[in-house]
Amino acid sequence: MDFNSILCSPFNLILTIFLLFSCSFGLCYTYDEPGYNTFTVSSFSYPQTTLRPFDLRYIRVDLPSWFSSLSISLNSDVDLDVSSIEEAPESTLPVICFRDGSPPLPDVSNSSSLKDLGIQAFQNVEQCFPMQKNITMKLTNEQISPGAWYFGLFNGIGPTRTQSKMIVRGPAYAFSANITVEGCITSTMWGQYCNQTVDPLSCVPSAGNFAVAKSYNQTSKNVVSCKNSLETSCLGDGELKVYFLEVMGVAEELTIMAMNIRLNVTATDNFGNFSGINLMCFARHGAVPSAALNDYSSNISKAPLSIHSPKVGRWYIAIVPVNISKELGGTQDANTKVCYSMESQVLECPIGKAGSNCTWERYVLQTVLRRGSSPFESYYLPVSGNVFSNAANFPLEPLLSNSSYGGKPDDIWTYFLLEIPRGAAGSNIHIRLTSDAEINYEVYARFGGLPSIDSWDYYYANSTRSSDGSMFFMLSNSSKEKIDFYILYVREGIWGFGLRHLNTSSSASKDQTIMSVSLERCPKRCSSHGDCRLAFDASGLTSYSFCSCDRRHGGFDCSIEIISHQGHIWQSICLIASNAAAVLPAFWALRQKALAEWVVFTASGISSGLYHACDVGTWCPLTFNVLQFMDFWLSFMAVVSTFVYLAQIDEVYKRAIHTAVAILTALMAATKATRSSNIVLVIAIGALGLLIGWLIEISTKYRSFSFPIAFSFNMFDRWQALKVWLRNLIKTFFKRFRWVFLLAGFTILAFAAISWKLETSESYWIWHSVWHVTIYTSSFFFLCSKALNVNNENQSPPGNYQLTRQDSYPRDQR
Repeated sequence: MDFNSILCSPFNLILTIFLLFSCSFGLCYTYDEPGYNTFTVSSFSYPQTTLRPFDLRYIRVDLPSWFSSLSISLNSDVDLDVSSIEEAPESTLPVICFRDGSPPLPDVSNSSSLKDLGIQAFQNVEQCFPMQKNITMKLTNEQISPGAWYFGLFNGIGPTRTQSKMIVRGPAYAFSANITVEGCITSTMWGQYCNQTVDPLSCVPSAGNFAVAKSYNQTSKNVVSCKNSLETSCLGDGELKVYFLEVMGVAEELTIMAMNIRLNVTATDNFGNFSGINLMCFARHGAVPSAALNDYSSNISKAPLSIHSPKVGRWYIAIVPVNISKELGGTQDANTKVCYSMESQVLECPIGKAGSNCTWERYVLQTVLRRGSSPFESYYLPVSGNVFSNAANFPLEPLLSNSSYGGKPDDIWTYFLLEIPRGAAGSNIHIRLTSDAEINYEVYARFGGLPSIDSWDYYYANSTRSSDGSMFFMLSNSSKEKIDFYILYVREGIWGFGLRHLNTSSSASKDQTIMSVSLERCPKRCSSHGDCRLAFDASGLTSYSFCSCDRRHGGFDCSIEIISHQGHIWQSICLIASNAAAVLPAFWALRQKALAEWVVFTASGISSGLYHACDVGTWCPLTFNVLQFMDFWLSFMAVVSTFVYLAQIDEVYKRAIHTAVAILTALMAATKATRSSNIVLVIAIGALGLLIGWLIEISTKYRSFSFPIAFSFNMFDRWQALKVWLRNLIKTFFKRFRWVFLLAGFTILAFAAISWKLETSESYWIWHSVWHVTIYTSSFFFLCSKALNVNNENQSPPGNYQLTRQDSYPRDQR
């Protein structure tokens, strides 16, 4: 995605564009004014949802053909200013994307910027913008087409979004959305408030204009004639009238004509050149056209408007007279109007035929579901008696057209039609042609109709001419003997594929070309560098697939190498070998015969090394979840054991504390072990264990001289006794530790905290390796800081202490 234009835009410009964007889409209109023929078709409230780093959410909205407006209100806790947008990398920038027909894919998108924002921003292509705190807009049937619209919210984009990460850290944000679809009460109304009339054109099969429906090589076209119920319509200068008709199937041509054009003036007023009247016609598929927004336009007072290979679905036609006063010599009566008769013709070839002369072959591809596959995964085979195939592909030569148009040997086409079912918009079409010799075909694809050399959505001609620059077209190992490409996240509905034959004048080749057409989940099977996952959008109506790549790769198909093989080896060595630092505290614990601590530190170092070996894909002696649990649990135990070791209490109390701590840390490791708050909790548990140990030690060892037994009523004596007790306690505390080791332990622990804070998804391997070394080294110094013998000579004996004389005489002699 080209975010340079986004990031360089001034913040005021961003706000201004968003305001203009909202107003241009109807937000500035009053919504609940009386007198409008609208009703609520659907209302959807998306509850508050948190997007963690690299997460995404899709929301699908279905707009019926009679919808009037789509209202969107989205609230989030994103707070981005211009400096934040400029400094934030793509991998952490929250983005919202819109796309007509299928889910957006900003990871493969190569366009979109705030400069494109406007009505045209939602036509045909995906548009992405930085997420804002509040987004409110209203889109009307004059601006967008009916069908399925998708909104995608991404917390970070780019190739690293699909990369598997050892940790996922970064800002998360929450959002909620309310989406309302309003519709017209009657299908013959249009506009935001359904207050303008649309006249339907009734279509019936007819011989029509026999000059148009003539035969070519004994193959004739079928003509469907579409007329308005009113024989004649009259319009004033600049007055707009809208019609609509339905193209029910694949057609060759849609012709729009205006006949009997005249002015509604009397014979005595007939002056001026009436042949110069301009009757402009605007046509648009799926939405009402205008002079500024249309698919086709023409002055039908001069010649009919012909649309070759019109798309299947509803077409809207707008008629408006222009410059009537000019044709009347510069004067115009307010009652002067242009009258005309409206007629349209849809030309269709017979079943199995296509082309301008209806001599090219056209095949319907039948869907064959794959056994044991994910939903909608299938391949397509032609319904034809010329080909019998039990495989997922079919030979091409028996199906090819053998006649050209206009005698041009390179202008021969063969067409294939297939349908993408509802709910499969998150799948990918895979087209492959293979041959032992050089392939002499060009492949063209078009949604909703048959492609041509001038009208297509995607195409592949050769290695230098293709739609490779398109955001939803992906090549895969194409060569002279092989054509292999994907159309990503295809739209639901009818797709037409055309094969243009090249060099047909040369001698026929004996080499056979094999073609396969399939609907697949992840393109290229994630390039063998990841796993294909399946998910559903918020409505549950559309399933989509995505790749979860390994540690070294990323991108939509895991084809982008993010970390080199050599770099991955060094990262693996650092993460695994750094656990050797556990030898330091384990050795000291064994030397001091603290066997429980020795077992904990040894097992922690081993389990951490095995966990990271599995995490980087080197070796997994156990399942990943088991190794992760062991690593975190034993790490928690090692931290707490260090604290408990510093307390000089009996082993029976240590065993009790270790048992309680083992239960608590096991629960923490089993439930969200990777959350950052666990570090604080473990340190708090360890400090609590040390405090309990000290309290036990004080209560058992020093309770006998806390105060003299012979209680003194003298306040001075009590104060002196308290000072002696505190002085002895402080002396004991200072003699308890070797302060050089204790200070070294805290210093290295501070480095461990800094390394943990600096960890990101990209720098995890280096800082986490430093974490291993520093945390084990700090534990070693803490263990070394405990004094082996505590000198209690300065502690005063109890006040009533006296020597007991031993009676050496036998009892019977006393």
